[in-house]
Amino acid sequence: MAFGERLCEDEDSELLTEFCQCERAQGFETAVGNCVEKRNQSIMCPSQRRILAIFFLPLVFSGLGPPSEFRDDMFKVFPARFRWSRVTPSKLKNRSVGLSTEKNAQGQVYFTLEGHKFMIIGGSIHYFRVPREYWKDRLLKLQACGFNTVSTYIPWNLHEQERGKFDFSEILDLEAYVSLAASIGLWVILRPGPYICAEVDLGGLPSWLLRYPKPQLRTTHLNFVEAVDEYFDHLIPRILPLQYHHGGPVIAVQVENEYGSFSKDGSYMEYIKEALLKRGIVEFLLTSDNDSGIETGSVEGALATLNMPAFEKDSFLKLHQMQNDKPIMVMEYWTGWYDTWGDRHKVKSANEIRLTVSKFIRYGISFNMYMFHGGTNFGFINGAENVDQHRGVVTSYDYDAVLTEAGDYTEKYFKLRKLFASASAGSLPRLPPLTPKTVYTYVDLLSYLPLFEILPYLNKPVMLYTPVTMENLPINNGSGQPFGLVLYETSICSGGQLYAHVRDSAQVFLNDTRIGDLDEDTFDLTIPQIQDCQLLRILVENQGRVNFSWKIQHEWKGIDGNVKINGTLLRNFTIYSLDLKMSFFKRLRSATWRHAPEHYVGPAFYRGTLKVGSSPKDTFLDLSNWHYGFVFINGRNLGRYQDIGPQRTLYLPGPWLRPKDNEVIVFEKIKKCFYIQTTNKPQLYD
Repeated sequence: MAFGERLCEDEDSELLTEFCQCERAQGFETAVGNCVEKRNQSIMCPSQRRILAIFFLPLVFSGLGPPSEFRDDMFKVFPARFRWSRVTPSKLKNRSVGLSTEKNAQGQVYFTLEGHKFMIIGGSIHYFRVPREYWKDRLLKLQACGFNTVSTYIPWNLHEQERGKFDFSEILDLEAYVSLAASIGLWVILRPGPYICAEVDLGGLPSWLLRYPKPQLRTTHLNFVEAVDEYFDHLIPRILPLQYHHGGPVIAVQVENEYGSFSKDGSYMEYIKEALLKRGIVEFLLTSDNDSGIETGSVEGALATLNMPAFEKDSFLKLHQMQNDKPIMVMEYWTGWYDTWGDRHKVKSANEIRLTVSKFIRYGISFNMYMFHGGTNFGFINGAENVDQHRGVVTSYDYDAVLTEAGDYTEKYFKLRKLFASASAGSLPRLPPLTPKTVYTYVDLLSYLPLFEILPYLNKPVMLYTPVTMENLPINNGSGQPFGLVLYETSICSGGQLYAHVRDSAQVFLNDTRIGDLDEDTFDLTIPQIQDCQLLRILVENQGRVNFSWKIQHEWKGIDGNVKINGTLLRNFTIYSLDLKMSFFKRLRSATWRHAPEHYVGPAFYRGTLKVGSSPKDTFLDLSNWHYGFVFINGRNLGRYQDIGPQRTLYLPGPWLRPKDNEVIVFEKIKKCFYIQTTNKPQLYD
């Protein structure tokens, strides 16, 4: 069923019917554009609002009497219609109270902000997954949909990749992002961890924490809390002036994340809470857990909130029993789900989303939609799951969210906006215009360099008697290597049975010839008999560290342990770090690239030019002709592709393109293909 036809199922919607007709006749983008213009002209005329008010006044935010399935003392009538523009950062100049909770004489429990009754209508947008040039566009679309709050995680592993060296620049400029939200009129909830999950590598913890022989992550073990304290000493001073009481938009701060699902140290949550407080955090504190973890994940002095996929009354009752004098809040209502390589694309219906959100509104439940806009796992930041086997999270973090990966409107967006508009005592902001997409001519990749010819352009290799994992390499000021690949080389003079424990996957070579593969479940490989000593090469890829569960303690990558042939230990390794940062590609420009042959098997770098004209626009790179690797635009890592799907295209933001010519480099691990096509919409494998 077409997008427009699904929208037509919505009852009593002339605008959506018009959308359907236009979509059939003129295509999706024209239909959405007309819809944007029409809604901007008038979401609803005054007479319609007055009529709807008769019906909605007793219902909205949240006025229905409690249904029979809920206890009478749990949900009370919430104040009538919400005025979206009444309580915004720019209008609250005199501040003393901040976000708080109250219970009136009738037993109603609700949030207040500076004494005003307040309902949190939040959506998650992670600044580190969105090009900085598009932050404003995504935040304006959040506000125009009817939300009043944006929430974001703060990824420790990106801000402190090397211990003691902090990066808050460009796409990681947290302060600029929060300040931008304030200027638009949005409140902010920060989720600084230190652990965040978020489907990022190691749940947002820096990989150098794994250098300790027995890491005790997310506990009060001295090594861990010392690292947390050093990080918070740098992070929290950046947050302090952004707090509500200091004139900023931050109304709440989350203590850790989903600790109830981990719960290895009864003192840990109190330690993290105090670490925030003693550094000057004065705003409302909360915790966030699923139904089974809300008790063990909570901490005194912070509001316990829920993460959930649907409206689950039993979970609300359980939370109410824990804190019956506090309002109910859903910190994460999941609008979809993430994808992993080799699995099917996850979706969630727009009607289900609308129905659930309408229930939240009806019962006065503050909520945050995870995700409103998912964005992209650019570079190597993706996490992984390991239930039955290790599966990396795909590059796209589309999440089937309210906005697409590229920031486009969806059926969910329009249904929610209609719901919020009907519940509002005032008008919603105008819809921002569409972000243009385009199709460029295909990219011929005519030049190439085999993997082993680029080694002189890498950083100086490490010489070690025995191999170590990438986290334990003596590089990056003693912090090891966080992401990418590692190449291990040593000389062997006989064949036999090779044994090596690798994480996550490895290609094994004799000199330049690939002889087999290893992975976390395959430790053995037969090496053919050889006449003279040859170079054994093992290329290991980190496909993403697990981001959830106790398994994060053991997420070393590379070769873990000794390497043997017929039981004899191999010694004297030369180890290259392939973190594939922009500095490497700058050096690679001085290399002598060769004309690519028609066929080539094995890992190699291929280079071409994407011509875009004078005004670059968003596009998608179609990698369906390729097998497995990574794409770099002007040295910037767009992310991983794999022909096992479900993701087939990589999102390429227009602001990351230069006028006219752009360098495209593909690191393909398996076999050469010929060109890359572009498309104006994302594609999935069948």
